[in-house]
Amino acid sequence: MGGRVARATRTRIAVLGVALGVSVVLPATPAAAHNSLTGSDPRDGARLAAAPKRIELRFLATPAPATTKITVTGPADAPATGGAPTFSGNRVSVPFSPGAAGRYVVGYRVASIDGHAVTGEISFTLTTGTSARPPSAGASAPTTAAPAAPTGSGVSATPAADVVPAADRRWDDGGSGWLWALGAMVVLALLGGGLLLYRRTRPR
Repeated sequence: MGGRVARATRTRIAVLGVALGVSVVLPATPAAAHNSLTGSDPRDGARLAAAPKRIELRFLATPAPATTKITVTGPADAPATGGAPTFSGNRVSVPFSPGAAGRYVVGYRVASIDGHAVTGEISFTLTTGTSARPPSAGASAPTTAAPAAPTGSGVSATPAADVVPAADRRWDDGGSGWLWALGAMVVLALLGGGLLLYRRTRPR
């Protein structure tokens, strides 16, 4: 009799243990069906002096490319994603296009096995911004005007080689200046000679 009671008691204890184990395992099943972020590069909250070329997110389950969305925004909500994400197992990486120094936020949206979407974000700080783009090679260089001569300095703004005295210009205009002077002298001589001849031949 005592043996039967002991066996029945042990059976009840075993059944109770199995039921308790099932009750502990079953609530964990839906949680395991949800995807989640397990790590990132850069890590969440990092401060970087040099910008990374890519940003990588690691998930608990393999994300599906069709239902995965990654966004990267910088200061003033400026987009900082340099291209489409690439997938490798449970890792997703996106090219990073840095801008000004400041806080960058990486947002993600992935689907879980049970169909529910999981969203979240990480952030890191870039302490050094990118430099401004250099001007294009086709841009023409600004021209610099020659400085004007100070007023009252006595220096002419016209080059010395181009300055010709007025007296010289008068004789250099095609050689006609000295011809006019010679002609005037001949006319005066003729007039003087004619007047002298007239005085000598007129009756007294």
